This record gives sequence, structure tokens and C-alpha cells, in this order.
Amino acid sequence: MNFIEELSWRGMIHQTTPGAADVLSKGGVCGYCGFDPSASSLQVGNLAAIMMMAHFQRTGNKPFALVGGATGIIGDPSGKSSERNLLSLEAVEYNLNRFKKQLTKFLDFSQGKYKAEIVNNYDWFSSMGFLDFLRNVGKHLTVGYMISKDSVKNRLDAGISYTEFSYQLLQAYDFYYLHKTKGVCVQFGGSDQWGNITGGTELIRRIDGVEAHAITQPLVLRSDGQKFGKSADGQKLWLDAEMTSPYQFYQFWLNADDSMCERYLKVFTFLSQEEINAVVEEHKTAPHLRAMQKTLAKEAVILVHSKEDYAAAVSASEILFGNATEDNLRGLSAQTFLDVFSGVPQVKINFNDFDGKSVVDIAVFAQDLFPSKSEIRRSIKSGALSVNKKRIDDENLRFSESDLLNGKYLLIQKGKKNYFIVEAV
Repeated sequence: MNFIEELSWRGMIHQTTPGAADVLSKGGVCGYCGFDPSASSLQVGNLAAIMMMAHFQRTGNKPFALVGGATGIIGDPSGKSSERNLLSLEAVEYNLNRFKKQLTKFLDFSQGKYKAEIVNNYDWFSSMGFLDFLRNVGKHLTVGYMISKDSVKNRLDAGISYTEFSYQLLQAYDFYYLHKTKGVCVQFGGSDQWGNITGGTELIRRIDGVEAHAITQPLVLRSDGQKFGKSADGQKLWLDAEMTSPYQFYQFWLNADDSMCERYLKVFTFLSQEEINAVVEEHKTAPHLRAMQKTLAKEAVILVHSKEDYAAAVSASEILFGNATEDNLRGLSAQTFLDVFSGVPQVKINFNDFDGKSVVDIAVFAQDLFPSKSEIRRSIKSGALSVNKKRIDDENLRFSESDLLNGKYLLIQKGKKNYFIVEAV
């Protein structure tokens, strides 16, 4: 398939400029997508655009990832209800370097005619004077044209500064600059970027008298209609493992609503049309087995992280819902352990209050489970008390540092579903 055919069956085309399909169907095209370095990691909201770039390269085209070192200092007003805080040059540079590392997981930067490249618009804006910009760029787009864009029009009542108002001029010049220096003839992004992207095609037409093209994809939303970059608790799902762990990432996809899974499989995996159709049909025959969610979770974690992280996430999930052992617990990193038992009551105790103490002395800290020592003893006799997934049958059992998970945690359990974490500090 060519790029347009690939995106079409995946439902990843929202708008295109006239003639874009003809140009893009031939291959051998240079195109770019921009990323705003306002955070230290890309997130799932960016992943749809990254996948578009990956398909672009896989179908015989050359992608450029533009990281907005200059525009990131200004801030894109698109989809914003108020002006955000401006970032320092140092913060933008730090974020930009982290983005570069993350993008190498999805795009081939190594070799060949169509190897991907990363560019930073600070490289060309930093040496451009304000008067030069007004004279050579600003004069080509009228105020009326700029105000007509939704990104500006939607902010007029609430107020928009000249700083943010000028953003579309900067992005338009990015397109023009890459067109002149790199032969880029198409820009792609989310549907909320249509106004900014077509500003670039218009600038190229007015200065050089040639056609450039735009292609946008529908915003990928959660089942509740919110932008996909946010998880159920309002926090973004980051692509950085230190900001959103592979286990959390896995759980998000595993719990996706049935109504959204086919769409997510098309956008967030490289599975073929036949493979996705097979998974969808399998799910229909036995929805309770959650074939779509399991496939989606597997593909997404391996894509963003690794096969090893996927295996660890599955193993971690089985700790809550399967017959896990102490060895399974000890195989978890400290962060994954806390992720698995997120929401479980915890208490911190001094290490001196832990070392050498009996199970009764320690379990009494778990007052949510055991209100008294007599209740602890009854639970031991009935086989209802476990520590680190090991059933306790001796109330005189004493603990040492070697019993702590990751050198500091003890998992106390009553029955099958009630947990408590003691942290020795």
C-alpha cells in the first residue's frame, strides 16, 4: 500500500489539501510533523502523529521530526483556553534532547534514502531579526486571514496575547523554511492543527507561487470524549517509562472500552488489516476473554517500551489476579511494585521497629486489616494472613532485612483481596 491507502483503511485521514492524495500516493516525498517540547516526554497524544510519520517512512517517504525549540518558547494557542507559562531556553533544550531519544524507537534515523531526520526550528529563528521577520514573513499573511483560524478565533473573547497570536506565523515559516532547504512538500498533524498547517501552505504559495500540502488525522479520543493524552484520573500517559511505568501503560490499554479498541488497534499498532480483523472477530465470539484489549496492550507496550517490559507487566498483573508467589514479587522493580499495589494503604516505620520483630508486632501496624493483636493471631490460625504472598502459620516468626522487598517493603495480606504495605525506612 502507499501512504494514503495505509492511512485510509486505518481511519487516520481527517482533511487533506486538494491534490495531496495524488502527490503522496507516488512516494518519494519529504514531509514533516512538529512536536511542542513543553514537557520532558512525549505522550500518547503525540503517539498518533508519530505513527503517521512511521507509516510515511515505511511507504517510501522521508520524514522530518521538527522539535519546536523556538515555537516551544512561544506556545501554541490551539486547543488552549488560556495562555500557558513560557519555558526557558534551557528547559526547552532539555526536553528536546529527550524527545530525540524517544523518537528513535519509532523512526529509522540510521541509513538509506528515506532515513528520518530531526530538526530544531530554533536553529533558523535564533539568528533572524524581528524586523526581518516582519518584512519577509509577516507581510504575506493578513490579520484577517490569521484571525479566521480557529486557534485564534476561539481565544478572542478570553484574550490572546500578541505572543501566541504570532505562533501561526512562526509555524508557517517552519514549513516554508523546510520547503526551501529540505524539499519538504507536506506537513501532517492532528485535526486541531489544520489552521496552522494551512498557514504554511499559504505562505509557500504567496512567496514562491507553488503548492504545498497538508494532511491531518482525527484526534484520537478516549471513550469519555477527552483527548487521548490523558488517562482516567486526568494525568497524561507519558512515553517515558520513568513518568508512566510500562505496567501502568499496559493496564491502561488492557482496560480500554470495547467500543474504542478497534480504532486504537488501527492507530497505535503496526498490525495489518487482516490481523486486526481477525482479532476483532475473535473478540466478538468471546468478549469476556478480551482479545482486543490483550492484543492492544501487548502491541502498545512492546512498541513504546520492549518485549521484556511487556512480559514484566503481564507478570505483575498476575500478582493481583493469579496465583503469585514471593518470587514473583521479588521480580518486580520498586516502581512496578508500587504501581501494582497503587491505592493500597501504606505505613512507614523505622527500620529499628522492624528488624527482629515478630509477625504479630509488624502486622499490628496494618490497622486497616487487623485492629488488634488477637485478630492477628486468629487470622494466623485460620490461614488468612500472608506476608509477601507466603501464608504465615507461626505467630512467633520474626523478620529481618532479607524479608523486605526491594530492601524496604513488606506486603501484608488478609484473605485473597485485602492488602497493606509496610515500608521500613
